[in-house]
Amino acid sequence: MSILVLVGAPASGKSTVGELLAERLGVEFIDVDAAIEERTGKRIGEIFVDDGEPEFRRLEREATLALIQREAVVSLGGGAVLNPDIRAALADHRTCWLQISVTHATRRVGMNVMRPLLLGDVRKNLEKLLAEREPFYREVADITIDTTDLKPDEIVDQLVAEVSSAKEQQ
Repeated sequence: MSILVLVGAPASGKSTVGELLAERLGVEFIDVDAAIEERTGKRIGEIFVDDGEPEFRRLEREATLALIQREAVVSLGGGAVLNPDIRAALADHRTCWLQISVTHATRRVGMNVMRPLLLGDVRKNLEKLLAEREPFYREVADITIDTTDLKPDEIVDQLVAEVSSAKEQQ
């Protein structure tokens, strides 16, 4: 069973924070998007172009449901929470929403072509994604951290305290 699952918009810091947190806790870090890329031999953008978003979402569902069962810090893709099966599975896992404003996410993303759903007007696309996904992030999150003015180490400090507190209560 995962130690902590990280959810949030693109550029919210899930991979950076997840890696640092896993290192600090002495556990494995799993980035679901990276696991999909490793399994398929394709970048996420290539899967979207070659196979379409429905195929990517199928792969994401399959990988997420399996990987959250491991004792690890797991970072989900930004849209994973759109899947009702994934949301239902997260009910049994400690989940943190790394919240970020559209302005800060836009600055962090820039014109990154590795994020296929953001191509074109990045800010407008992020606004749309956040509006669509925010209710689902709220639904699955046990912990919410606004990452806007925090450095990754500060976020990790908060999460270490949360995870330690949860272990003490068990």
